[in-house]
Amino acid sequence: MTLAERLRASLALESREGLLPGDLMEGATDVGKEAAVLVAITDRDEPGVIFTVRREHLRTHAGQVSFPGGRCDPGEGAVEAALREADEEIGLPQSVVDVWGMADRYRTITGYCVTPVLGLVPADLALAPHEHEVADWFEAPLSFVLDPANQQLMSAEFQGRTRHYYEINWQGRRIWGATAAMLVNLKRRLEWA
Repeated sequence: MTLAERLRASLALESREGLLPGDLMEGATDVGKEAAVLVAITDRDEPGVIFTVRREHLRTHAGQVSFPGGRCDPGEGAVEAALREADEEIGLPQSVVDVWGMADRYRTITGYCVTPVLGLVPADLALAPHEHEVADWFEAPLSFVLDPANQQLMSAEFQGRTRHYYEINWQGRRIWGATAAMLVNLKRRLEWA
């Protein structure tokens, strides 16, 4: 079974202990605003994952690497939101995504509860970043971003406390925070499959 096939099969498994729940600040009681991202896996012999680079002027996560995605609109489920946002952000047509399913939700420090939606997309699509939201996009190898040797545990001071987070560096691209944590969770799911 290939890495992509194992990842797809792992989505059918129940969650277990050991997953990263999120960045919930101590004392926070709300459940977070619903959001979704598309973990778009390219259909090639060595599959990749599509990432976006957020524009520097954005209010939150400026300049950061992320999956395409965003807040769920009222009455919209995670799959619909992830597909809509990927279409809006990088011009990824919803009709070409073979949705595999949803992975484990992740709570961000900015107050979102994010559901990763995994799906297979054709390789070498002509994607077009939204001029006001996305500075660039790139594809990194699935095997690289899911390799524990590339998922580095880091720490930093934030609001007077030491916080820990994961970081993945691929060809000068820094994938960190919630995006890296969701990849760590996917790797942990693979270990169950």
